[in-house]
Amino acid sequence: MGAIERGGYRFVPEYSVIQQNGAIHVYNRESFIEEIQFHFSGKYPELDKIEELVDDYCNKHNI
Repeated sequence: MGAIERGGYRFVPEYSVIQQNGAIHVYNRESFIEEIQFHFSGKYPELDKIEELVDDYCNKHNI
């Protein structure tokens, strides 16, 4: 699962299958902005859920 780019921002998902949680690291250019945490079940998080989290973040921050 690679980075997602939107409006000059880069969203880098990382996750742990063992702990069943993950985070999306938000960058503007090379500067770290914040971390969006999430939980999931199964072997890996659903790509649609990650896209939804990124879309929600972009909408809230007018990106």
